Amino acid sequence: MINKLKEKFNRDIHLKEILQKSSIAFILKVLGLFSGYIFTLIITRGYGAEAMGIFAICFTVLQIFSSIGKLGLDTAFLRFVAEYSSQDKWNILTDVYKKVIKVTIPISLILSIFLFLLSPYIAKYLFNKVYLFKYLQLTSIAILPFALLFIHIEGIRGLKKTKEYMFLQQAAIFILASIILGTITFFIYQRFFEIKDINYIPLIVYICSLSIISLIAYLLWINYLKNKDIINNIQEENNYISHSSILKISIPMLFSNSIYLLMVWTDTLMLGIFRSEEEVGIYNIALRLAMIITLTLLAINAIAAPKFAEFWGKKDINSISKIAEQSTKLIFWTSIPVLVIFLLYPKSILGIFGEKFILGTNAFIILSIGQFINTIMGTSGYILNMTGNQKFVQNVMIISALINAILNYILIQLLGITGAAIATTISTIFWNFVLAIKVKNILKTWIFYPRW
Repeated sequence: MINKLKEKFNRDIHLKEILQKSSIAFILKVLGLFSGYIFTLIITRGYGAEAMGIFAICFTVLQIFSSIGKLGLDTAFLRFVAEYSSQDKWNILTDVYKKVIKVTIPISLILSIFLFLLSPYIAKYLFNKVYLFKYLQLTSIAILPFALLFIHIEGIRGLKKTKEYMFLQQAAIFILASIILGTITFFIYQRFFEIKDINYIPLIVYICSLSIISLIAYLLWINYLKNKDIINNIQEENNYISHSSILKISIPMLFSNSIYLLMVWTDTLMLGIFRSEEEVGIYNIALRLAMIITLTLLAINAIAAPKFAEFWGKKDINSISKIAEQSTKLIFWTSIPVLVIFLLYPKSILGIFGEKFILGTNAFIILSIGQFINTIMGTSGYILNMTGNQKFVQNVMIISALINAILNYILIQLLGITGAAIATTISTIFWNFVLAIKVKNILKTWIFYPRW
């Protein structure tokens, strides 16, 4: 039995690459999650649930604005890098990169100014919490480095630099932020210095860490390009992609990615509107913990997404189907033990962050079930985005976002954080099933696992 598995492993080079690289990606993802939980643990223990709530709201706003600033160019850039690097068309790839950056920087700067100026109105009229404006203004500084970080790490991902991509995307920011925040918190409690508003500290630390890692990602990307033989080729120059062609691909991805993010964070935003920062903090911890179930999914997606783009460029549908099926089977068997532990010991797990967080038990259980369903449906979204079906994904995400917003609006006012969890889970199940059906029509087979 073992010999047969070894023989299959050695014979299938794509399965071998996914297993080897996803193992590395998994370890780095675990490291990232662990450092992320250390960071949130320092916030909850050192600064309280209210500070966690303020950070969660600002982080949500940052993600939404940065997603708009990227214009979907990060996902489109991943597709271009995977396709052109596999064909050694470095001239075209370099030209695409320059055009992506020339669009991203001015848009992100405009959005930063926009958020800074409108922060008092957003705090007062959206969240009904006037004091939030100063935290939102601080958040506006992070939009550009956040957008540039994801442009560069998706480029690194497209080059199949899995270790570098996963470390920068998953672990680096929170490792650095945890070290800095832990040190500052120690000095505060030792009374080396006093700060009037300590709720600022986690946000400032995160923004500084983000900016440093964004610079490192840029330097790594430039270094990779320098190591390639980029020779001027008149024939290749005729095949250069225009700004409009790039945006034609990226804009639908912007809508699908932004709407997905909006859908993911609608619960946090609406809790910020209708409930206290403390409840936002409790819910955010429950959500972050539930996301542990998606560890393998995220690790495998990091490897599989460039391969989907590569095989689509070669019109090799069979290889896409094979990789998708192998991936979802692996995802299922590595995710189900985590779900079982979460369902058996929810209070003990939440209690690590403080007694108050046990109030999020029901929300934690519901979110965990939703994320498990997300994992067993596999890599549908990436397959569709990498195979030219980004507009379909966009439309599905718009419908899902509307469902999510309506349910959150109703259920949060009735059930609080439990209502938010129910709304998020229902919308997650909806878009996963619809995308899986579309993938079935393209690949002529179901990719989710197990199949009944």
